[in-house]
Amino acid sequence: MLLALASTGSPAARRGQQPAKANSGAGAPATYALREDASHFADEVSQRHGLDGQWVRERLAQARFVPAVARLILPPPTETAKDWAAYRARFVEPRRIAAGLAFWRDHERWLVRAQAFYGVPPQIVVGIIGVETFFGRQTGTFRVIDALATLAFDFPPGPRDRSGFFRDELEALFVLGGAQGIDPLDLRGSYAGAIGLPQFMPSSWNHYAVDFDGDGRTDLQHSVADVIGSVANYLATFGWQAGMPAYYEVMAPTDSVDRAVLLAADIVPSFTAADFADHGAVLDDAGQRHAGLLALVRLNNGDQPPSYVAGTANFYAVTRYNRSAYYALAVIELGAAVARLRPTPSEPESPDQHPGDAAE
Repeated sequence: MLLALASTGSPAARRGQQPAKANSGAGAPATYALREDASHFADEVSQRHGLDGQWVRERLAQARFVPAVARLILPPPTETAKDWAAYRARFVEPRRIAAGLAFWRDHERWLVRAQAFYGVPPQIVVGIIGVETFFGRQTGTFRVIDALATLAFDFPPGPRDRSGFFRDELEALFVLGGAQGIDPLDLRGSYAGAIGLPQFMPSSWNHYAVDFDGDGRTDLQHSVADVIGSVANYLATFGWQAGMPAYYEVMAPTDSVDRAVLLAADIVPSFTAADFADHGAVLDDAGQRHAGLLALVRLNNGDQPPSYVAGTANFYAVTRYNRSAYYALAVIELGAAVARLRPTPSEPESPDQHPGDAAE
């Protein structure tokens, strides 16, 4: 969830900004205009991608260090026990289901076309957009360039330094701006730099976003058609298989050794249905007939016994969007809850041509 910044102190503090500080602790101005490392970065990016060097430098010079970003990117100081039931309740709830029904009704033709072209059913696309941004209600208020510059050049000290990842995303932001004619200063998103209804990072926008409405550009902020097509394309690229369930019901092995064997692979499908049976896991009837590989996925429920599902390659594909079994199952169950309330099922169209080629 997005957090509001406190409104106290000087004008800079009221905007959620304070003077930037390098990891060494040395003082620096609020913007990155005088940072030597930022200047070198701008020159390298412009040279690598044939971008106008002055354009890159001028925009990066206006990026600001945001303390809230540096704070939010770190894990909470005291980690609470994972609780699938509580996590599910945040997303599979009446208001989000109602919003999902409205979204599906309003954009059904694009959802149907996406299924025809990419094989991803509407409920999965609806589930992702619903979990990510509440169907566009929560897309983020941070300037993306501020968030990415803060994490690229001033990633907070800790056991894991992810500044390299965010430097790559900051570079991708300038590539995106150059390719799409977007000023990087105008984009707003999450504290981690994710953008638009699907919360794509800039590199994901560059690699997986599609012009689904055929207007000559990809727009993940205002074109719901492009959002739907891009989410479906992303999942298809990461292995979504049409017609395959995302998971099956399963009873985990009672023997701790057998259970540990199946859990060792985590969310990666690594075992056949026969392997499950050999280790004492009891799949439902459909799962016993599954021809591909499966993963025994455990979801903890705080102090209560854990829940288990048998994840397929499609479950794993959803975790490529967010590498969490809790996230993937919330997406799947939100989409299923919306689909159950649909008056009639959608029929996929013929995938003879890219939907953007037939845009009305």
